Amino acid sequence: MVKKVIKKVVKKKREDNAGIFVPAGLFIGLAFGFVYGQIPTGVLGGLGVGFLLMALFKIFKK
Repeated sequence: MVKKVIKKVVKKKREDNAGIFVPAGLFIGLAFGFVYGQIPTGVLGGLGVGFLLMALFKIFKK
């Protein structure tokens, strides 16, 4: 009985690396913002792209 419970817990525990897209998008957007002189636009665009990639990653990971 205990082994079955342990196996179920181990199977459900998976690393989810989708959250790394948000800070990555922010940094990339910040870099583009500095290049083009529009820092707030770059940051907000990078944030949006990061959330979009995170959502797509979670959808297609299944």
